[in-house]
Amino acid sequence: MAERLRRELDRYSPGGKLPSSRALVDRFRVSPVTVSRALAQLAAEGLVVTRPGAGAFRAPARTAPAPAGDTSWQEVALSAESAAELVPRSVDASGVLVSLAAPPPGVIEFNGGYLHSSLQPERAMAAALSRAGRRPGAWGRPPMEGLAELREWFARGIGGSCTAAEVLITAGGQSALTTALRALAPPGAPVLVESPTYPGMLAIARAAGLRPVPVPVDADGVKPALLADAFRASGAPAFVCQPLFQNPTGAVLAPERRREVLRIAREAGAFVVEDDFVRRLVHEDAGPLPRPLAADDPDGVVVHVCSLTKATSPSFRVSALAARGPVLERLRAIQVVDTFFVPRPLQEAALELVGSPAWPRHLRAVASELKARRDAMTGALALHLPEIALPHVPSGGYHLWPRLPDGTDEAALTAAALRAGVAIAPGRPYFSAEPPAPHIRLSFAAVAGTGEIAEGVRRLRTACDEVLG
Repeated sequence: MAERLRRELDRYSPGGKLPSSRALVDRFRVSPVTVSRALAQLAAEGLVVTRPGAGAFRAPARTAPAPAGDTSWQEVALSAESAAELVPRSVDASGVLVSLAAPPPGVIEFNGGYLHSSLQPERAMAAALSRAGRRPGAWGRPPMEGLAELREWFARGIGGSCTAAEVLITAGGQSALTTALRALAPPGAPVLVESPTYPGMLAIARAAGLRPVPVPVDADGVKPALLADAFRASGAPAFVCQPLFQNPTGAVLAPERRREVLRIAREAGAFVVEDDFVRRLVHEDAGPLPRPLAADDPDGVVVHVCSLTKATSPSFRVSALAARGPVLERLRAIQVVDTFFVPRPLQEAALELVGSPAWPRHLRAVASELKARRDAMTGALALHLPEIALPHVPSGGYHLWPRLPDGTDEAALTAAALRAGVAIAPGRPYFSAEPPAPHIRLSFAAVAGTGEIAEGVRRLRTACDEVLG
């Protein structure tokens, strides 16, 4: 159908409207889903522009590209820079872009890293921003460390003996993690990371000239014996972990392992960077959550990162970085040099939001909806893709981590899935070394609802039939 339409595009002038979806259904005798996929394929090729509620139109004529400049000199400049470093820096954002880039029209987003707009507290955020803009001094310069009231709110969320004086307000979790690694590890140093782990963490480490050293995790989180071995073998100054609903496995660090991780790091004279990224995306059936590692750390081993972004909107970039001892001043200095401060109107809006009655209502609604979506996806996978193993179903977070049959080509499956109309994240970017098995990560938070989840899994079945045979 896409090929037939491609040949017929010359009948329409640039900007001309194509027949309606209903007319195409009748003409080709196919389902509306097939029409949507065909138009999405033409849109991805730049031949068609789709406008929700208006239809599909022939894309404007392409203008001749401007003559390309000669940037070959940069290869020499960048390689000369790397030659002076112990560990060459590489800035590879591909693993991060998978969850940031919007898929083509008509493609179901199983690779997203944020809540769908229908789950975001848009009205509450808009009201909070409006109220914040009218606060006295809202547009003035904030304290470098962040507003005292917001630091206090984050400190209460961390618990234990954490105080507002030990909290810095940062512009999103990614920025806080970047600051933490720059503070704790000099260029060329090894840094211990969970395996698998969040690709954005690997990108941060490599961009800073650090060498990620993997430490395997299982259903109970990182393995303490292997963590101790890794510290002894590498001499790493820090270990980065996600103890709660780890990305991508969904594992929760077991109670007995929590104490071991802190003890092992303390004996190694190293820090633990705790990325507590989805504590506010717990599912309705989760039960009581363990406290952050930072709440049980009187000795300043833990540098804690938490954020409001995942529970609100990708543009609501307000987070906290907490630490105690001399390292706090180093973190503060790097933060000031890099960003000066988080814009005060955004901090004021965060205070308005978390202090409003809408905030707990929003968290309850998200907890209920995420559970429903998780159950819908696990049920659909069991029904349509029984050959894909799902060893762990988390009770928090926004994704699943299915294991593919041995020998599966992740790249081929990802490409086939996109052709079938569903975007998935391959597992390879989540490993800093050779992966033990092929995986994919499937998000259930970035889609419109359970109906789209069911359709996405059916499309994934088509892709698996193509690749797995």
